Amino acid sequence: MTDGALHARFLRGLSKAPDRPAIRVGATTVTFREAHELALLWAGSLLAANRPPLRVGVLAGKSIESYVGILAALYAGATAVPLHPAFPAARTRRMLELAEIDALIVDDAGRAGLPALGVEIPVLGTHALPVRENRALREPRVSESVAYLLFTSGSTGTPKGVPISHASTAHYFDLLDARYDFTADDVFSQTFDLNFDCAMFDMFCAWGVGACVVVVPPAAYREMPSFLRDQGVTVWFSTPSAIALIRRMGGLEPGAMPSLRWSFFAGEALRCQDAADWQVAAPASTLENLYGPTELTVTIAAHRWDSSASPSLGVNGLTPIGTVHPGHEYILLNESGDLAALEGELCITGPQLTAGYLDPDDDGGRFLDRDGKRWYRTGDRVHRQPDGTLVYVGRLDAQVQIQGWRVELAEVEHALRTCDGVEDAVTVARVVHDTTELVVFYTGVQVPPARLAGGLREILPAGMLPRRYEHVAEFPLNPNRKIDRRALTTRAQAMP
Repeated sequence: MTDGALHARFLRGLSKAPDRPAIRVGATTVTFREAHELALLWAGSLLAANRPPLRVGVLAGKSIESYVGILAALYAGATAVPLHPAFPAARTRRMLELAEIDALIVDDAGRAGLPALGVEIPVLGTHALPVRENRALREPRVSESVAYLLFTSGSTGTPKGVPISHASTAHYFDLLDARYDFTADDVFSQTFDLNFDCAMFDMFCAWGVGACVVVVPPAAYREMPSFLRDQGVTVWFSTPSAIALIRRMGGLEPGAMPSLRWSFFAGEALRCQDAADWQVAAPASTLENLYGPTELTVTIAAHRWDSSASPSLGVNGLTPIGTVHPGHEYILLNESGDLAALEGELCITGPQLTAGYLDPDDDGGRFLDRDGKRWYRTGDRVHRQPDGTLVYVGRLDAQVQIQGWRVELAEVEHALRTCDGVEDAVTVARVVHDTTELVVFYTGVQVPPARLAGGLREILPAGMLPRRYEHVAEFPLNPNRKIDRRALTTRAQAMP
């Protein structure tokens, strides 16, 4: 039986709409029936080489092979491990070793990188595994407990593996089914790389109702309204950084995206102004700000944007993250580790919580045993509003001491956005001669530093003022299309 397994959602879509499109990548469209049959064939190949395979790496971009590969791994009763072909070979090799991968599924990009990996692992390419027997399955196998394994950045530089169980995904997607009215007529955007957990939202929400997932290529951002119209996209999901990019390309004009029914943002703090601008461009869309670390299965909280109420609930101009999913509990901890009433580090427990990292040595400091339960320490400071709504304030490590002042970087950024000409801002700290100082990177119109400093003096205490103001055309983004704060910090530290 596959009831409760993640791939049961695809099987549900298959039963509803076997000949409707499940995946669209560029000019190539694959139906549910075609994807199912190919996934069964590949699963049979995996089983012929490994009886059974425990973990299957999918080293591929957003290609047909990657989507079918994830299904094939699940159909074979294995854990799917999405891997990015553009990552440095040493990092990917380390992930393969940590995950103890039994077999690899690759597309052309993944195959091109195999020589640099230097690993001896059976490889399934576009056609078939180079094994003695290649047989198709008649039906998906009963799955192991872990559906997929994702790697996040570790503080020591070593990737941390996060196993997510079929039970966790079952709870998660059952909640989403009850919350949203997705149908087979919807078309979901796919902006995320498949090694980023938000991609699972798009894939399995769509497939659970017989809807199609459409890959959004980088070039589409130049004319996003046209792309959404031509592809018939009704459900959008991306990081908030995409809003600024689409705005710069002229895509946020009033009513520019009329086809959207739902708009979701996650992965970064969502500015209230960005949410408001997107809502104007997509007036028929219901907009939600989603929140959640990988360890809690994609997203664990949601706030539905209300143009009249949401801005007043925000802190530092940021949209609330809303309320924690039903079936979960949360607490706030102060700096001493005691319970806080209104503001502190967010800790969550419940059925979406991973059992722990792939390497138990990584668990230290991230999990808390309290009151007979295991909690995940998110590392995020949140504020609880009187109505119970949670608002993201900032990362614990985003609070720095400047000449005795305790400075919240998000507060400085919020103040900067009120200055004339500034569209968005990122503040980082650097150390110069044993002294910590703030450096600001901002987009918009280039403004004389003295004018920016003068504007901030009217808002912030002198001890919180940045020392450098650097104009940039756009912020660097990491592979998950989040603002790359680490790259900006490195750039600031290298400044004379």
